[in-house]
Amino acid sequence: MASSYELKATARDRVGKGAARALRREGLIPAVIYGDKKPALPISIPLKETSLALHKGGFLTHIATVEVDGAKHQVIAKDFQLHPVRDELLHVDFLRVGKGTTLTVDIPVHFINEETCPGIKKGGMLNVVRHTVEMNVPATAIPEALVFDLAKADIGDTLHISATTLPEGAHPTITDRDFTVATIAAPGGGVKDDEEEETEEAGEE
Repeated sequence: MASSYELKATARDRVGKGAARALRREGLIPAVIYGDKKPALPISIPLKETSLALHKGGFLTHIATVEVDGAKHQVIAKDFQLHPVRDELLHVDFLRVGKGTTLTVDIPVHFINEETCPGIKKGGMLNVVRHTVEMNVPATAIPEALVFDLAKADIGDTLHISATTLPEGAHPTITDRDFTVATIAAPGGGVKDDEEEETEEAGEE
């Protein structure tokens, strides 16, 4: 399961650009918690701690605990805004995570045993068609990554989604085919991009 982080927040009753600027002068940024059939809760959160969580990676797949005036909320970041020039965090939207909540998230793809992969040892190249896979997953069991083993992959082999063990309760949003995640391309054979690979997959149906 994706690891979590914690933030301390304060409920805010002022909204708008002026209020947001005032928060930023205090090292805070505006955010909102919504969902789970409850009213939206505008909050302010610390810029430094939130930025650290963002830059650690997996910000949109990690469950967080946000403590608002003593009350703890289980949430997941669904969207955030950055300053167009300074790349500074400006605002975060958090979705409440209730019992039985299912989320649609992009799960990273990882590969193991590249150093012993027969195809790569022969000069082939790992051509990653999908760096992430969009999946429906339980909010309380979001996987860190989908792992594909290259220990037996040879030149010309294709790794489909079926080549990995999916976490319990997790399902790809693409359900009509065993789609390609990566291939072992021949030396000098060129690299197909995602669109070309998808076109070939569609033609195979």
